[in-house]
Amino acid sequence: MDNADQCTAIIWRITNAINKMDGAYYFCGKKLGIKENTLTLLYAMADNQPHTQKQLSDDWLIPKTTINTIVQELLQEELITLLPVEHSKEKNIRLTAKGQQYTDNVLKDIRQAEHLALDKTLQKFSPEFIDAFEYFADTLYKEFNQRILK
Repeated sequence: MDNADQCTAIIWRITNAINKMDGAYYFCGKKLGIKENTLTLLYAMADNQPHTQKQLSDDWLIPKTTINTIVQELLQEELITLLPVEHSKEKNIRLTAKGQQYTDNVLKDIRQAEHLALDKTLQKFSPEFIDAFEYFADTLYKEFNQRILK
């Protein structure tokens, strides 16, 4: 197998692994009765820090229109609140107490599974795999932006 074929095979394995991870979260959300992007937004908000719609869209690669729709739904359910941002039209989104409790409950089993999976992985592999994976993801995104998305 030449270098290009080897590279393609490795990329396929990584892409397949990412799709398995994405699918696992999708099926968890579905089982919990939560849309995939809503689960992602709650996951992002679980740090109990304020986030703008733009930040969430940029950091989690969810279209702004989708974020806006989810925000409207969560506002109606009183799971989030919007707070003004100084010198900006943007508003910070924060979980309400009800929203934090709901998010903690939704993520409880997901977090347990994540922790167990990470513990098992770290028993077999160096923690450096996380840095390498992040680097690859960031570099791939930059290359896509440079070559395809812009």
